[in-house]
Amino acid sequence: MKLLRNIKQPSDINDFTVIELRQLAREIRHYLIDVTSETGGHLSSNLGVVELTLALHQVFDSPKDKIVWDVGHQAYVHKMLTGRFEELKTIRKFGGISGFPKKSESIHDIYGTGHSSTSISACVGLAAARDIKGEDNYVISVIGDGALTGGMAYEALNNASTIKDKFIVVLNDNQMSIDKNVGGMSVYLDKFRTAHFYNEVKSDIESTLAKIPGVGDRIVKTIRGVKNGIKQLFVPGMFFEELGFTYLGPIDGHDLRLLKISLEQAKTVKGPVLLHVMTTKGKGYSHAELDPLKFHGVKPFDKSNGHFHVQQVNNEDIKNIAKSYSTIVGDTLVDIASIKPNVVAITAAMCSGTGLANYAAQFPERFFDVGIAEQHAVTMSAGLATAGLKPFFVVYSSFLQRAYDQVLHDVCIQNLPVVFCLDRSGLVGEDGETHQGVFDLSYLSHMPNLTIMAPKSGDELKEMLHIAANYQDGPIAIRYPKGIDNKATLGKPIEMGKVEWIAKNNNERLLISVGACYDRVSEVAGKLLNESILSDIVNLRFVAPIDRSFIDELCNGYKYIYIFEDNVLNGGVTSIISRKINEMAIYNNYTTKPHVFGFGIDDEFVPHGKIAELNKSLGLDSDSEFNKILQLELSNQKEV
Repeated sequence: MKLLRNIKQPSDINDFTVIELRQLAREIRHYLIDVTSETGGHLSSNLGVVELTLALHQVFDSPKDKIVWDVGHQAYVHKMLTGRFEELKTIRKFGGISGFPKKSESIHDIYGTGHSSTSISACVGLAAARDIKGEDNYVISVIGDGALTGGMAYEALNNASTIKDKFIVVLNDNQMSIDKNVGGMSVYLDKFRTAHFYNEVKSDIESTLAKIPGVGDRIVKTIRGVKNGIKQLFVPGMFFEELGFTYLGPIDGHDLRLLKISLEQAKTVKGPVLLHVMTTKGKGYSHAELDPLKFHGVKPFDKSNGHFHVQQVNNEDIKNIAKSYSTIVGDTLVDIASIKPNVVAITAAMCSGTGLANYAAQFPERFFDVGIAEQHAVTMSAGLATAGLKPFFVVYSSFLQRAYDQVLHDVCIQNLPVVFCLDRSGLVGEDGETHQGVFDLSYLSHMPNLTIMAPKSGDELKEMLHIAANYQDGPIAIRYPKGIDNKATLGKPIEMGKVEWIAKNNNERLLISVGACYDRVSEVAGKLLNESILSDIVNLRFVAPIDRSFIDELCNGYKYIYIFEDNVLNGGVTSIISRKINEMAIYNNYTTKPHVFGFGIDDEFVPHGKIAELNKSLGLDSDSEFNKILQLELSNQKEV
């Protein structure tokens, strides 16, 4: 690490020779593997952009020149070169640096990213602002071929033709997003990988024509000027040219000399430029090269053999190992689809992450991976439902945010029986602000016709999926957390729209659990009982619509109501129930009404860290909630 340790800012590599850069690339790869094997994180994507990142920072002058990393999980090398070599050991840890570019972290993190397909749009804005302000700098978007499947990227490419100078898009083509890329753009880019003959053919033709006495040079010059001539026939890059870009490439993204030459050439071109770079995801670590998906987002592993650390279990305990909620969804949909031929599943480039790999293998004709295109996925689901099929769109909670309008306009207004399976709802941990699924109840609960379910356990989730498969009266959203099923049983049979009373003894306080908060509620109830404080407990099950008779019960006898949710309080379950209680009290002329308090997330974005750490920092661990209840009730008694 003799070179890497001494780099505090990008300008420190300005005078490095190609040989020194290659040595630095080796050091960076070793360090990436060392760090991620201990902390976890995104490995294969970062191994693939080592040379590209070095070339970008040597050719351009950050932060004057603006480099924006699409998605941003491949920015670890960028962080090393911008003064965060030591801090990389804290990446994604609570209080450590983010796994994505973050404006508050460094002046070199020009734009905060986390979701895909945003970089070109952001760079169009940066370039337009530069021109208005009369500044003189380059703006560079680094976007992967996976992110290029997102519709927002095409909108930006179309608009980028208005940028007159110093605007470069680097297409990092590694044939992967998280799962293998799909769709027309993937096929389109595949042509580059098999069309190397073009340059050879073009060179041979020009060489032969140039030998014609007297007219050869003029013929070659004429052919070169015919934009829709031989190049149109052989090079798919004309797609970008027709959008107003000068297309360069494809080039080997691991050849430092060629990268530097190509980037320098891109700097000389007027108007927007697209440089097509071919890279290998996982480059330099054989295990990651062989299985880049496995090493995309990793937990700690043994770097010597690529094996992930697992807890040892006895054979008799294997049958008791709980499944993840994602796996439960995938397995249950397989069961449902085997008896219901109208059931189809849709994912947006997250087949493995959402547990659908087995479903895709068993029902390939009823499985659709649309790529990074959540808006399209929702409206496609609406089309499937209109034609009589039963679509299940399985998507991360934070990614469905991108399709708000489609859920509202194309599904809910038409009251179509689409099922949204919201994986990673609530806190997700190390990926931080951009991935926390703490807004879905707020952005979905106000949509008419939409039924929202929240299971307390894997068994309850299975039952809700079966209910959704048979429900034809409108759309359903089922939200469930990241991680392993907590082994809670189904409990009482699910009745559509009804709560489950866990304990109902007419005590003066009620604890309402929303979905995955059930374990915490049980712990808080136990702590209160140890203090001889009795509580009734409800598992809400249905967030929307909330049963009116349940609200009526809340207004008759309860003095204190505590609501536990893993969502922001603004617009969440606490807001909904508080409003309904207030309305009920007014309509029925109640002289008193219960005190309602919500345990949820205040108006803030939640940073990265382990979920237990985040809960404690937010005051959402059982000890904090127990103490808060004691404090609230004591304070209320004093006021009375």
